[in-house]
Amino acid sequence: MIEQKPTTNLTSMLREPGVREFAFSAADFERVSKLIYAHAGISLSVAKQDMVYSRLARRLRETRLNSFAEYLALLERGDKIEWEKFVNSLTTNLTSFFREPHHFPILADHLKKLQGRSPIKIWCSAASTGEEPYSIAMTAVETFGAYSVPVSIVASDLDTNVLAIAAKGAYPSDRVDKLSPSRLSRFFLKGSGLQAGVYTVRPELRRLVSFQRLNLLEPNWSLRGPFDVLFCRNVMIYFDKPTQYRILSRFAPLMSPNGLLFAGHSESFLHAADLFRSQGKTVYELAAKPG
Repeated sequence: MIEQKPTTNLTSMLREPGVREFAFSAADFERVSKLIYAHAGISLSVAKQDMVYSRLARRLRETRLNSFAEYLALLERGDKIEWEKFVNSLTTNLTSFFREPHHFPILADHLKKLQGRSPIKIWCSAASTGEEPYSIAMTAVETFGAYSVPVSIVASDLDTNVLAIAAKGAYPSDRVDKLSPSRLSRFFLKGSGLQAGVYTVRPELRRLVSFQRLNLLEPNWSLRGPFDVLFCRNVMIYFDKPTQYRILSRFAPLMSPNGLLFAGHSESFLHAADLFRSQGKTVYELAAKPG
């Protein structure tokens, strides 16, 4: 009698740890890496392979494609809708209100020095879901003591999904739980009924910030300087050094002579010392100020 082998249940197999729903080869990862680098300048290390798979597997399910080869062919044919979703999927959006808090007293002091200039122009180049630009706006209101501040804030991001959240300015309670009670009551409206547990940025604060999509790798930016403050925090870590330098070389002409550039805590621009010089605490100024 021949012993029958147990049949394999595909559904249970896919649920086993380490078994992927779609085949994802090193060549597939290389194609993804080249596409996102060419389009957005994001440099993916091999360590990101599992992250890339998990995020793009969702897109395969949504598009009802059976393989990464089919999905990548769709992108290479130039499908604009899917390109946007592809970029959104691979964009990391880790943020919080007053993240890296040591920067905001520096910002407040800088705003005081600029008092009398109108408008004081600020660019937040990685707005994500809005916590950073709204933190900048709160700092401006606290510095000048009123909502009618001489400050103009433009907030940009590559990811259209997070920009929609930012523009709405509504956050669950766990996103605002580290704000002081005074800031929470001053700058947010607490929801009730179906909106219980949701805190919405007050319209007076939202009016200080305008949101727009911007890809730092695009040849033409719609923004015009000079900017007195530029926040570009925890963005450059996704770019290689040559790409960082290209972006910084485009930032420099957009800065006012005494403008400040704020970087993330793990970022250093020593390789661009001809463009920006450190003031300490990941804050930079122009290396050569216009005469």
